[in-house]
Amino acid sequence: MKISALRTVQSLFAASLLFAAAQAPAQQVLRVSAIPDEKPTELQRKFKPLGEYLEKKLAMKVEFTPVTDYAASVEGLVAGKLDMVWFGGFTFVQAKERSKGQVVPLVQRAEDEKFRSVFITTHKEITRLEDLKGRTLSFGSESSTSGHLMPRSFLLGAKINPDTDLKRVAFSGAHDATVAAVAGGKVDAGALNISVWEKQVEEKKVDPNVVRVFYTTPGYYDYNWTVRADMPAALKKKITDAFLALDAKNPQDKEILDLQRASKFVPTKIENYGAIEAAAINAGLLKK
Repeated sequence: MKISALRTVQSLFAASLLFAAAQAPAQQVLRVSAIPDEKPTELQRKFKPLGEYLEKKLAMKVEFTPVTDYAASVEGLVAGKLDMVWFGGFTFVQAKERSKGQVVPLVQRAEDEKFRSVFITTHKEITRLEDLKGRTLSFGSESSTSGHLMPRSFLLGAKINPDTDLKRVAFSGAHDATVAAVAGGKVDAGALNISVWEKQVEEKKVDPNVVRVFYTTPGYYDYNWTVRADMPAALKKKITDAFLALDAKNPQDKEILDLQRASKFVPTKIENYGAIEAAAINAGLLKK
């Protein structure tokens, strides 16, 4: 073979290798986080089996990164530093506004279609929302749906303005911290999501005979798993299908669902959170 012809073959071979390398998919990583409505260690514990399940279903690495506060979860997704986030209804609405509609909710727990908040206290004389006038109250995070927005909305509905009718309003930062504040006598009452309350009672971290629920809100849409709108459609479908495939009849799936406090996951859509958005605007927590 002539030298020129050999060089041509070598060049073509090298080019083919470069083309193949360019076409080979880079190792993908799904970067996941969640609003910090519980301690970071608890969030990590709850996500670990789910993350391992998603890795198998998606055939890609799944990394969970805790964030410092609710705003950081929104900014992380909007800025492209995160691919999927467990949002509350209000944080989803905030992310939708902040990104100008560039986020999409994929799935929620069946329980999130009629989620509720509870008001708790240690005081026997507090039996209804109206009894909170002149008292101290702790919400969770300012950006929490079930720990602030909806409890505030129902207080306003009962003709109680937390900012003027209560002696003092505090923000604990997380649902379990609200329980601790009420149990420790730091505040007269607190508002948190019913799921964390029930878990605290089940795990005997609080005595319901001492700290009791005196008001439970009507149901509303809440938590969901949200992704960026620019995520490839095929990956969105794989993620959605993976969540919908979780079956409580399967022991391994049941472990995952139990940790997520879910009976199953169901599809969701942006329109489901219209009432949350309206409540946020009405409460002065969201400006349009």
